[in-house]
Amino acid sequence: MKGKVVTDALGARPVATIMMMVFFSGLALDIAVPAAVLTVMASLKWLVENWPSANDLPFDQKAETA
Repeated sequence: MKGKVVTDALGARPVATIMMMVFFSGLALDIAVPAAVLTVMASLKWLVENWPSANDLPFDQKAETA
């Protein structure tokens, strides 16, 4: 095998390319999916905290101390 590239076989290079594509797309999804979930969670928290009618509810008001 001296001087020959291992991926010289006819079907080896496309298979290696597909395997690399799957691996790196998995890495990208490993970052993108949690980022999207955290963005939705932060947006919903902000929406709940800043919803206009939520500030008028009696249980949300703090007791006044003298």
